[in-house]
Amino acid sequence: MGTPLHWIVFNLFILVSIMLDLRVFHRHAHKVGLREAAIASFCWIGISVLFGLGVLYFRGERPALEFFAGYLIEKALSVDNLFLFLVIFRAFAVEDRLQHRLLEWGVVGALVMRGILIGVGAELIEHFSWVLYVLGAFLVYAGIRLFFKKEDVHPEKSRIVSFASRHLRVTQEYHDGNFFERSAGKLFATPLFVVLLVVEITDVTLAIDSIPAVFGVTRDPFIVYTSNVLAVLGLRALYFLLAGIIDRLRFLDEGLAVVLVFIGGKMIGERWVPIPVETSLAVVGGVLLMALLASILIRPKKRI
Repeated sequence: MGTPLHWIVFNLFILVSIMLDLRVFHRHAHKVGLREAAIASFCWIGISVLFGLGVLYFRGERPALEFFAGYLIEKALSVDNLFLFLVIFRAFAVEDRLQHRLLEWGVVGALVMRGILIGVGAELIEHFSWVLYVLGAFLVYAGIRLFFKKEDVHPEKSRIVSFASRHLRVTQEYHDGNFFERSAGKLFATPLFVVLLVVEITDVTLAIDSIPAVFGVTRDPFIVYTSNVLAVLGLRALYFLLAGIIDRLRFLDEGLAVVLVFIGGKMIGERWVPIPVETSLAVVGGVLLMALLASILIRPKKRI
C-alpha cells in the first residue's frame, strides 16, 4: 500500500494534468485529428510505463508486475468502452468537435466514481475475505455473458435518457458545446449534458467488471487505483486514435470474456491453486494478442 505522500503526489499530478487539458490544451471545442490523438495516446502510455518503472525501483518486482497486469486489464476493458462511446455519439449525432469535451468531463466523473468503488472494494476485501469469492464468481458470470451477448445497443432508449426527458428542461440544440444554457431567465440542460449522463452511467456499469478484475491480480489499493486512473486518462486520446477501426476488432469481446473468466477463476481458486502474477500477466497479454490477431487475420463472411 502506498504511503500518504505517494497518494498526495499522484493525485496532485492527476489534478494538474486534467486542469491543463481542460483549461489550456483543449479550452475550445475542436475536432481531434489523428496526429494529435496519437501524440497524446503515446504520451499517456509513456507516463504509465515510467510510473511502472518507478514502482519497480521503489517497491520491487512484484508490485511492478501487478501494476502492469492491472494496467493491461483496465486498458483492454477500456477499449471495449470505446465501442460503446462510439455507438452513443452516433446515436445522439454528437459532432466530432464536441466529442473531446464530452470525453474529458466523462473521464473526470469516471475517476471520481472509480476512486469511490476502489475504496469501498478494498475495505470490503480487507474485512471480509469471502468477498473475493463473490467477486470471482461475478467475473466468471460477466465473462460468460460477454462471450454470448450479441444484442444491439440503443443508448437513446436508455432509462437515464427517459429520466432526463421527464425531470429536466432540455433544449433541442447543442449550443456550441455548453452543458447548460439560460433562456428567458430559466436554466436549461442541453442534449450534450444528457449524453454526458449516458457516458457516465455506461462507464460506471463497465467499471463494475474492470475493478474486480484488477483486484484479481493485486490486493494493494494504491496499485489498483493508479493502474485504473492511468489507463482511464489515456482513454480520450485512444478513442480518437481507434474510432475508425474499433468496430473491426470483432473478436475483442471474446478475448475480454476469456480474461474475465480467467481472473474470476483465479480469485475463486487461489487458496488451493495460487497463480503467480507473472503467469496472470502472460495469460492476459497472450489472450488479448490472439484476439487482436484473429480480428486482423480472419475476415468476416460476406453476406450473399
